[in-house]
Amino acid sequence: MLELSRRALLTGSAALAAGALGGSLPGHAAAPAAGRQAAAFYRYKVGDYEVTSINDGARTFPMPDGFVRNVSKDEALAAAEAAYMPKGQVTVPFNPQIINTGAKLVLIDTGYGPGIAPSVGLLPAGMAAAGIDPKAIDIVVLSHLHPDHINGVKTADGKLAFPNAELKVPTLDWAFWMSDENMGKAGSDMMKAYFQNTRKILADQTGKVTKYDWGQEVAPGITAIDAHGHTPGHTAFALASGNARILIQSDVTNIPELFLRNPDWQVVYDSDPVVASQTRHKILDMAAAERMTVIGFHFPFPAIGHVEKDGTGYRLIPVSWSPVI
Repeated sequence: MLELSRRALLTGSAALAAGALGGSLPGHAAAPAAGRQAAAFYRYKVGDYEVTSINDGARTFPMPDGFVRNVSKDEALAAAEAAYMPKGQVTVPFNPQIINTGAKLVLIDTGYGPGIAPSVGLLPAGMAAAGIDPKAIDIVVLSHLHPDHINGVKTADGKLAFPNAELKVPTLDWAFWMSDENMGKAGSDMMKAYFQNTRKILADQTGKVTKYDWGQEVAPGITAIDAHGHTPGHTAFALASGNARILIQSDVTNIPELFLRNPDWQVVYDSDPVVASQTRHKILDMAAAERMTVIGFHFPFPAIGHVEKDGTGYRLIPVSWSPVI
């Protein structure tokens, strides 16, 4: 019987390397390293609707002080390391969704947009790989007005990335972020930057955007759900076709390895952390009880899974990759 050990694996690797260096293996020309990933998209069905999850990229960065407001940085880092993130760092993915209802082509959230970092702003490349023309998008729905959800509304030269689309925004988020009074009260540098960014991306769309409220259909089969706390107007979506139904949870949780497993942890991005935690429990309890398919903007690509209760928290069960739609 073959027995494996760490020592055997290491010595075996060394022997292979030595053999290659010693010339005992036939020589081959070295293939050049690609140095980049392919554009990432994944299609799945919800009833008669075809949905495309497109990866806008991911950011890995040193965990800042206060990233989790109500636990120590050491505890938060331990959770990240337990999830095999690089030591001292966290990784946040970004995953917009495109829903083809047959009558409308709907984009939910637009990603980071151009010029932020090489590892993000990949929505246009993903759409091109998926064969989706930005000019064919009929409706762009923004779940809330944080930069990683709205910056992709514009191209690098400031033009509309989806020129033929109706742009829909949550009424309460628009009122909050476009308020000069609220901007004047912004306490942190992050919040000040958020206010400035909202105006940079959306101010010239004042009078053109369509505002929506919770409980309304923002597009055929797509209903806005109250998920406030992350921002005042933060919205999740129920997508239904026939007997099929899924939950697009937007930012109800950020990194699932931290905030789904620990739903009372307060991420720095939540504008009302106490309410955000209450919303998190409410929506995740519903998703778990109804065994819903859940789509998370910050879940690992393709961002699709199921949520189960696990002690005082929850765990994400990713869906199996299917080669057919």
